[in-house]
Amino acid sequence: MSNKTKKTAETLRSYRWMGPDDLRAFGHRARMKQLGLSPKDWEGKPVIGILNTWSDLNTCHMHFRERAESVKQGIWQAGGVPVEVPVMSLSETFMKPSAMLYRNLLAMETEEVLRCHPIDGAVLMGGCDKTTPGLLMGAISMNVPAIYLPGGPMLNGNYNGQPIGSGVSGWKYWAERCAGNFSECQWRQLEDGYAPSAGHCMSMGTASTMTSVAEALGMTLSGAASIPAPHSAHSRMASECGRRIVEMVWDDLKPTDILTPAAFDNAITVDMAIGGSTNAIVHLVALAGRVGFKLPLERFDELSRLTPVIANIAPSGKYLMEDFYNAGGLRGLLARIGHLLNRDCITVTGKTIGENIEGAQIWNDDVILPLDKPMSKAGGTYVLRGNLAPDGCVIKPGAAEKRLLKHTGPAIVFKNYPDLKSRINSADLDVTADSVLVLQSAGPIGGPGMPEWGMLPLPNKLLKQGVRDMVRISDARMSGTSYGTCVLHVAPESAVGGPIALVQTGDLIELDVEARKIHLHVSEAELARRRANWKAPEPQFDRGYGQLFSQQITQANEGCDFKFLHGGRTTPEPAIY
Repeated sequence: MSNKTKKTAETLRSYRWMGPDDLRAFGHRARMKQLGLSPKDWEGKPVIGILNTWSDLNTCHMHFRERAESVKQGIWQAGGVPVEVPVMSLSETFMKPSAMLYRNLLAMETEEVLRCHPIDGAVLMGGCDKTTPGLLMGAISMNVPAIYLPGGPMLNGNYNGQPIGSGVSGWKYWAERCAGNFSECQWRQLEDGYAPSAGHCMSMGTASTMTSVAEALGMTLSGAASIPAPHSAHSRMASECGRRIVEMVWDDLKPTDILTPAAFDNAITVDMAIGGSTNAIVHLVALAGRVGFKLPLERFDELSRLTPVIANIAPSGKYLMEDFYNAGGLRGLLARIGHLLNRDCITVTGKTIGENIEGAQIWNDDVILPLDKPMSKAGGTYVLRGNLAPDGCVIKPGAAEKRLLKHTGPAIVFKNYPDLKSRINSADLDVTADSVLVLQSAGPIGGPGMPEWGMLPLPNKLLKQGVRDMVRISDARMSGTSYGTCVLHVAPESAVGGPIALVQTGDLIELDVEARKIHLHVSEAELARRRANWKAPEPQFDRGYGQLFSQQITQANEGCDFKFLHGGRTTPEPAIY
């Protein structure tokens, strides 16, 4: 950072609000005194916004009130002025139809909260799936110094003395219940041990994937992403975030100084090595777009081919995030794949990622696997293309049954999710284990918001026959805690007339994961005939945020961000009159 000019008190953003000898600044200083602060508390000091996504309906963040106090303590210690500002909390569990519908709303709120207030730097408090990309997207667009504070995974779940993981165990035991092998009493016992503490999902779902990605990008303190939420180290990390952000303001270290193309390569590499959620691709593409460059799906596949999966964590592996932390955490994993990283990338610590991981150790080689004994020689997510997905789609091979990774079968098409729910368990549904389940109208516009419907439920009659996986294809996403042979993010989506809208029951669909291929065995002439008869669905919204979303959202391969938030000139600072 030596080539950058250090900030002075007079060049702080907040000085424009507090410093001048005029009526407006008089009002601002008076209100600061209303808070119980004296001029000695704020004069010449950076104002740090603590953007807190706490909510009673976001249990992943139920410890954030306490963590915000730790952040404030660190800010005061370093000579800053903490101001806590609540922003929208995106609860993956409770928000319907999908928290993804509101990721961009959180990003817009984050950007504007930082812009309109006298804030010099920000600590971004998130963790639950969409809060990480939403907060980071907004902070990138505003581009004031910012550090991400990951909320941390919850402690391991427990069912009858056995560890259970978020999502993974729920899907597993629900299948057994539908097959008649798991009682209602057992189901209630599973509920009791499923979510034992504060924190986000403790499997390698979207939450743990995205906080790990944030660390790989350089936006967190080193090692921050792996600390379990209830651990005392998490509180200490929160205080250190407060101290560090004050230094970042004086150094004028901003997101665009950190988020280079090389940093995104690091993030993709780490996503592949941890067997991360397929959702990470959509979010990383959106984050890159906010910085100002395109991140093509091909880059994910290029790096996937070079990166072994070495995190033995559910849903692809057998351990959980508490075990990962105790085994050495993300710092240990980064050190093990250090030869695959761009080690010179700067991070919020002011040091390079290479410097951050010096001395990192691994304590359990069964959790973080040796390079010569990976779970897979290629990364956790593959990108497929073909006439069914000309703009690409994704699959997580490690979560699929190997027999299905090369498969051809007849399609059974569901026109939307209500159609799926009403027919999937019908006695007259002509379905076999070789069938390919296809869900339409589940993408960014069709869902709306690209819900996590991509792990289509298996028909009960097949579950009772012992079937536990089938090929499933949709323009939806799926939970990062899910598993199965699920082809996701098919682009373009059916609601805009993508080829998936033209699939009919009985069509043969070929999947060849190793060849990165998905093909609909229907002639071009027949597809042209179907396309001519296809009608676009009626808009789902005629007002409000939903209408804005439908009109401005991009497709999955473009990050599902709003068109008007990509690139363009920097929004000017607000006038203070």
